[in-house]
Amino acid sequence: MNGEMVVAQDIRAYLIAEAVNAAVKAGAEIMKVYKNSDDYDINIKSDMTPITVADRLAHDKIKEALGRTRIPILSEEGREMLYDERRNWEMFWLVDPLDGTVEFIKGNNEFTVNIALMQDNVCIGSVVYVPYFKKMYIAGKGHGAFLVEDIAPDANAAHTYDGLMSKSVALPLIREVRKSPRIAVSRSHQTPETAEYVEAIRRRYPDAEVVEQGSSYKFCMLAEGVVDYYVRTSATYEWDTAAGELVLAEAGGRTTALPDGTPLRYNKEDLHNPWFECRSGNCMIK
Repeated sequence: MNGEMVVAQDIRAYLIAEAVNAAVKAGAEIMKVYKNSDDYDINIKSDMTPITVADRLAHDKIKEALGRTRIPILSEEGREMLYDERRNWEMFWLVDPLDGTVEFIKGNNEFTVNIALMQDNVCIGSVVYVPYFKKMYIAGKGHGAFLVEDIAPDANAAHTYDGLMSKSVALPLIREVRKSPRIAVSRSHQTPETAEYVEAIRRRYPDAEVVEQGSSYKFCMLAEGVVDYYVRTSATYEWDTAAGELVLAEAGGRTTALPDGTPLRYNKEDLHNPWFECRSGNCMIK
């Protein structure tokens, strides 16, 4: 299997629980800042995207929480790591401490914490946490995707895998095919190409509904089955997609690069993603 390490289910369960607790602790830091908009301390990164004190605090909390796993971390806020240092990693965490910083700054609640466990550059376990809505999405490759609700931000989070699964609901929540599709698009990063894709669908499905949404929460909406299709034709990075992509895949959906339909690849020298599209498991759009 190309030297692939086989991770036993009990070890994976332990690591997913560690990721959940790291995300919940990061969520506590994020929500403390969110309630005090005068203290956001907004700066602009080299790629002209914003960063706030919440991004930095969440990164520090995740780094601290996951440090005891002794698995290296590739994070949006540690993006300067050299390819030669990470290219041969067999296992690593791929992290976005605060996905949807623009939405965070706007105050519209649409931000997430993304943590993906990568093995041989393939995501084998992931969590996407939506701290404002207290929703935790969990996926294990080949083991399904689940939603756990009422997971409040907590600086002392100590959830166990069994405890989480005992109150989880399997995804998707909606399994029937709608008569007309619901199309998710980025709230803050739309392009003329996005509009072209949407209009092409509307020519076939005149009653198609467009849903604007920020952050990786779009993947979770697809996994739930509340939207059917998502197209992205603006810049994203690997940490924006890895965790959500597995949640969607384990709920029966799929993500493919545009225009060639290939899978997204991870731990590349250039951490940018290509354009991509996603379909829910019950999407009628071909």
